[in-house]
Order: sequence, then C-alpha cells, then structure tokens
Amino acid sequence: MTGPATSDPETTATEAEALIERLTASGRTVACAESLTGGLLAATLVDVPGASNAFLGGIVAYATELKRALVDVDAHLLEQRGPVDPEVAEQLADHVRALCAVGGRPADLGIGTTGVAGPDPQDGHPPGTVFIGIASARGIRSVALRLAGDRQEVRRATVARAIAEGLAELDAPAPGTAE
Repeated sequence: MTGPATSDPETTATEAEALIERLTASGRTVACAESLTGGLLAATLVDVPGASNAFLGGIVAYATELKRALVDVDAHLLEQRGPVDPEVAEQLADHVRALCAVGGRPADLGIGTTGVAGPDPQDGHPPGTVFIGIASARGIRSVALRLAGDRQEVRRATVARAIAEGLAELDAPAPGTAE
C-alpha cells in the first residue's frame, strides 16, 4: 500500500471489534509485538469490550536492543538490516505467539509492527516506511506499506492495516485445505 496514512477511527474500532469477536467465537487468541505503534495496537484491541477473551498480551519493544532481548529477534538480522525490515516484522509476529503463551498454548495469531513514523528518516528509510508481520498456524508473512502523513497518522494507519491483516488471516483457508 502506498499513499496517505488515512484511517478512520470508527472503522478501525469496528474492525478491532470484529477481530476480537471472531477470535472469541472460534476459541482463538491474539498477541502483538510492537515497535512503531508503541502499544497503540494493543490499546486498540483492549478498547473492545470482551477483549480478555481473545487478547493475550503484547510487548512494546521500541528500542532495537529490546527487539532482540525481549522478543528474540535475530541479532545478526538486526545488525545487518536494522529494525525496519520485513523479516524483523515477521519475527516479531512469530515470536510473540510463544512469548504470550498461556497454559503452554501459544497465541493463535501474532501481529508485529515496525517502521519509521517520522518526522526523520531512520537507517536510510524515509518516514512512512512500515512493515507488519502476521504469524499463525498457516505460516508467517509480512506486508510492506509506504505511508504519507505525520507521526500519528502513520501510527494510526499502521494499526488499522494490522487489524485488517489479522482479519484477513482469519479468513484464509487452514493449512492443508483446498481453497
């Protein structure tokens, strides 16, 4: 997605509600590891009444070192590519599933966010460069975004897209099934 960092707060809230409701109805759970969004994704999910039925928790690893120390993102990857990278987003999403396990059961859905909100570039990446990681039993993937707007607009648009990607993951066929 390239373009303005527009997100309607009402739409985001409605989609967050849909994500929590669908996870709850199917007995599944979600956890998130956030950098760029700094806890905004977790807060948006927790704003939904009944979120405790599906939202296990989250980790805000804003500093690069904490991505390694708290979420176990590969140190070599961080050293070679920096924190603004699709594979970093994927590892955030994948690793947070196990880190937020309850009763030995990992989260069914992991969401990771990393990028540059601005106003300044980071490690050669312009503001608005965003990667969202999605991890589930189906596998691990990332979504790259190029957003325009101020810090808050980029963060809000990232949360909106992360929730939309979480919903899309729930709609995807289970591993080993025909579409």
